Amino acid sequence: MTTSPQQLDLTFTAPIEKDGAFATFLTVPDSAEVLGTQRAVKVGGTIDGHEFAATLMPSGAGPHWLPLRAAICRAIGKGLAGDEVTVQLRQRLS
Repeated sequence: MTTSPQQLDLTFTAPIEKDGAFATFLTVPDSAEVLGTQRAVKVGGTIDGHEFAATLMPSGAGPHWLPLRAAICRAIGKGLAGDEVTVQLRQRLS
């Protein structure tokens, strides 16, 4: 079943977090309330002005995690734990 994207308007600034050597992610504040679910949700938007699409993953504790791929980290010139980024979620794709 295909659904059309829904508009979102969520902008936030958050520090990059790391879990081990490979997991790089952001915690999306108030995501369960804004999205109306604690399940995985595909979204699109910008990180520091660079377009991206990703799947927000449930953390199990309330907010979702936004995984950061190496390509977006290179594009924005950030990727260390504690680096601050500004995210604008524009579309819910699922």
